[in-house]
Amino acid sequence: MNRPPTVMICAVEPSGDALGGALMEALAARAPGIRFCGCGGPVMMARGMESLFDIRAFSVMGPVAALKALPAAMRSARQLADCAAREKADAAVLIDSWAFSKIAAERIRKASPETMLIKYVAPQVWASRPKRAEKLGRLFDGVITLFEFEKPWFETHGVRTVCAGHSGFQSLMAARGGGSAFRERHGGADRPLVILAPGSRRAEIRQLADRFRRAIDFVRRDAPALKIAIPVAPGRENDIRAAFEGWDAAPILIGPEEKIAAFDAADAALAASGTLSTELAICGTPMVVAYRFDPLTAAWGRAVVTSKWAALVNIAEDASVIPEFIQEDCRPAALAKALAPLLSGADARARQLNAFPAALAKLGTGGPPAAETAAEAVLAWIKD
Repeated sequence: MNRPPTVMICAVEPSGDALGGALMEALAARAPGIRFCGCGGPVMMARGMESLFDIRAFSVMGPVAALKALPAAMRSARQLADCAAREKADAAVLIDSWAFSKIAAERIRKASPETMLIKYVAPQVWASRPKRAEKLGRLFDGVITLFEFEKPWFETHGVRTVCAGHSGFQSLMAARGGGSAFRERHGGADRPLVILAPGSRRAEIRQLADRFRRAIDFVRRDAPALKIAIPVAPGRENDIRAAFEGWDAAPILIGPEEKIAAFDAADAALAASGTLSTELAICGTPMVVAYRFDPLTAAWGRAVVTSKWAALVNIAEDASVIPEFIQEDCRPAALAKALAPLLSGADARARQLNAFPAALAKLGTGGPPAAETAAEAVLAWIKD
């Protein structure tokens, strides 16, 4: 190819927007004059993306919300397809959001058959609906995974696969520390500190906050000096304040700028299952994870989920490294019973800490920066 490539990048969720922004930067460094089109959020737009539409409508959770977003998804997919054809895109990189990505891929393939279709962040076929691996193989020309253990799922179906690693985990590995300074800023240097993390979505906070609060109250009966820190996602401070209003534990609310230091300072954590559990493991914080869905989403989950575990550390090790309490098991007394030994220096604490390094190595925390690996794969596949 003599001309600079044109690459469509599509991200419809905040996490995808961050990945897309880093990918744009890495591609631009390797291919001067490269042109971008597609959709994204503030991170990608800050790097020059003129988003075809507002992506905020697509940050949804559960089958009901996804159905409500379907009409907008169909319209947006057509916009992307028309753009790919008009701009003669050499490749379209669709990031995360499997439901939207497959709709967009079908439209782009029909409108612009010469455009290479690349999936960045594979659907979690190891957790549920493994037939999506076959579907991905039919729709896409290449897939860039976050974790090494994902590759065989897609290579089996003949799709080119590269593991880039997890950029968020890599960044966190490099940024660990600051625990002592956090304790000095917030007092209570000699008091046990627990991270209480009921999630970043309003629905998660609604389902988990009261159960987590009652669990901590059980633990405080034997550890009255316990200090609590609650990470607050952007835009969720009012939800968190309302959920814990009047609580005599007087929790510290921490923003993104203090999150890593708080994790490093903490003795243990009670956290919603999700990416946060791996972030805590990177910071060496033993934990208990829990989750509850609304009844409809829970019924859907029982029908499709195949993984034995929810926490990525447990999935990587195929073992119960971190205690999990999902749906009906998410009860305050049970959470407290599992959390208390992590504060006392018992064997339960040591087992988690000893297991973390091997698990994290399997979760894309090492190697070169993920965006660089992903960019090199995209450009090599375009050249081929």
